[in-house]
Amino acid sequence: MRRIRLKRGSWVAVFLIFSMACRDAKRYHDDKPVQKEWTSRALQEIDSFQQQLNAEFRDPEQSPLPDRYRKNFNGLDFFEPDTSYRVWAQLEYTPDAIPFLMPTTTERKSTEVVYAIAHFKINGKSFELEIYQNQDLLEDPAYADYLFLPFLDETNGNETYAGGRYIDLRIPERDSILIDFNTAYNPYCVYNKKYSCPIVPKVNMMPTTVRAGVKAFRPKK
Repeated sequence: MRRIRLKRGSWVAVFLIFSMACRDAKRYHDDKPVQKEWTSRALQEIDSFQQQLNAEFRDPEQSPLPDRYRKNFNGLDFFEPDTSYRVWAQLEYTPDAIPFLMPTTTERKSTEVVYAIAHFKINGKSFELEIYQNQDLLEDPAYADYLFLPFLDETNGNETYAGGRYIDLRIPERDSILIDFNTAYNPYCVYNKKYSCPIVPKVNMMPTTVRAGVKAFRPKK
């Protein structure tokens, strides 16, 4: 924001021109380092997510993998990290939304409410996705701020699981939220049928390819 107060005299015009030139030059030189730092931090966070997820899959106490797959587990198959799939979304809150029963892969129903609608762009295209809040988890302090973003895209059934993928989020302190599709993961029922996984609502279909996050699971025989 400009804070220069205009005064009489030609020196003011010279001062303004000089100041603007310096400011523009500074911005020109600073843009790339700032972008580079942001990208570097993003890549570190993506790498940390991948390492943590792989560690969970190796841990017999946490892994959804049956023993026959876990014994030879060498890591999940991820797309290459891509910061273009890391976006800030504007939230359209839905305070009057009514809880509903979301179908799962079993007879169980998951009680969810549409917490907000996320509006964002990827590669110049506009999208919107519903973000859900599980009503049962509200009773657990560790998950009281947990949000659930399931989505479908055009890679499903080929490069990724046919039923779509999930992203875990937390309630933000403002009206925007960072969505990193590099952290998209498969429902646990992909690895083990004993799990009951929410079925992604069709309203959350993205008519584009999201080549980020976990790929389809193809166990080695």
